[in-house]
Amino acid sequence: MADDVARSGRSAGRRDHGRLQNLFRTTAFKLSFAYLLIFTTFAFLALGYVAWNASRVLDDQMVSTIEAEISGLSEQYKSGGLRRLISVVERRAGEPGASLYLVTTPAGEHVAGNVGALPAGLLAEPGQTEAVYARGGSSSLDHRAIMRIFTLPGGFRLVVGRDVEERDRLRSVIGGTFGTSLLLVILLGVVGGWFVASRVLKRVDAMTETTRRIMAGDLGGRLAVAGNGDELDRLARNLNEMLERIGELMRGLREVSDNIAHDLKTPLTRLRNRADEALRSPASAADLRLAMEGVIEDSDGLIRVFNALLMIARLEGVSAHELMAEFDVGTTAREVGELYEAVAADEGVSLDIVTTGDLRFMGSRELIGQALANLIDNAVKYGAMKEAVPNRDGGCIRISAERIGCAIRVVVADRGPGIPAEARGRVLDRFVRLEDARSRPGFGLGLSLVAAIVRLHQGTLVLNDNAPGLAVVVTLPALAVGDPA
Repeated sequence: MADDVARSGRSAGRRDHGRLQNLFRTTAFKLSFAYLLIFTTFAFLALGYVAWNASRVLDDQMVSTIEAEISGLSEQYKSGGLRRLISVVERRAGEPGASLYLVTTPAGEHVAGNVGALPAGLLAEPGQTEAVYARGGSSSLDHRAIMRIFTLPGGFRLVVGRDVEERDRLRSVIGGTFGTSLLLVILLGVVGGWFVASRVLKRVDAMTETTRRIMAGDLGGRLAVAGNGDELDRLARNLNEMLERIGELMRGLREVSDNIAHDLKTPLTRLRNRADEALRSPASAADLRLAMEGVIEDSDGLIRVFNALLMIARLEGVSAHELMAEFDVGTTAREVGELYEAVAADEGVSLDIVTTGDLRFMGSRELIGQALANLIDNAVKYGAMKEAVPNRDGGCIRISAERIGCAIRVVVADRGPGIPAEARGRVLDRFVRLEDARSRPGFGLGLSLVAAIVRLHQGTLVLNDNAPGLAVVVTLPALAVGDPA
């Protein structure tokens, strides 16, 4: 029992130690520590400047006071000579305060004043100085003062000064406050850095745990969003959008696999049976040639299917920036439409192509042309289904391209049977074919390819009712007017 408790304690200690190490490794803690160093440096400089400036101001005040005392004593000396000077010095020396006065003989003997003793040789150096001195009758040099020494006529010397005890006391107070303030700044910085880093680490750990679950197979997991709009929220939203897109691709991959298994089984079975029948039954060379032509035709159809699947996969994995080139969508629409005029005439329908405005676009001309070709081919194929719209003799397919604001809108509208509203989202998936269309050739990849191309170019694809018929609306971002060609 005691061993279990000890092991549990060691395990908890290792966890806490590991968590503390992770905390120190976080970018938030490193940034907080860097800001702490910068702030501490600035605080040190600022407080140091305040302390130095305060000391300098006190020194200047002392020097000014000394200069004023000297001026007054000079006037007394001029008006009354040495006797008057000694009298004034004696009177002022007896007053409380930090002022210091001393009159000595040429030999340095004390005549008047409140200074007991000075360092040897100091009186021989006239001018301003800061030195130690003894008060009154004491001989212990245990005080400091700023002094000014003058030599009077006859060799007498006059010393006027100010004790610096108050200045030193203020410096001591400022120094103590300085150290305490820096310590408080460092302490608050460390605590603040730990608090910020621990909060960030907690959210990052939650994100890490979610990503581990996702990597373990839980593709429905999403990163938590706190809702405060910070950088972690923006990262979580972007990652969630990426995971959503990955989920869509995975679902699409599963659907494609299922659709390939179901929709390609029939043509492959027909292909095998046709070849098997040609081998088993006695036939002439003409019959064998006819059978082989049918096999080749079915093989070509399967190759087209796989080519379309490969193109869709490449479009979903490529960046539009790799295909960028400027071209006119209206010109491309006219060129593609003209290629289908003969086919449409054979089916008993007519093409009406209308383009207006500045239709310059930055993208892949070949892919946009492929998308328009698929839409027009579908319009011709299903627009010619007279059985879908009784009492109709032929019809018109309208292809329009116009600029609306900052977008180019391309519409391919037919007068065929159309698509029910509830099925318009589903027909954009691969291998999806409605019951009315199963009698027509195809594998249900045309609209899927168009949707992939439009999505690659940051556009939108919408299927609308043309009453009767279907109107496919493709919206693409246009170049701004005045952009260089």
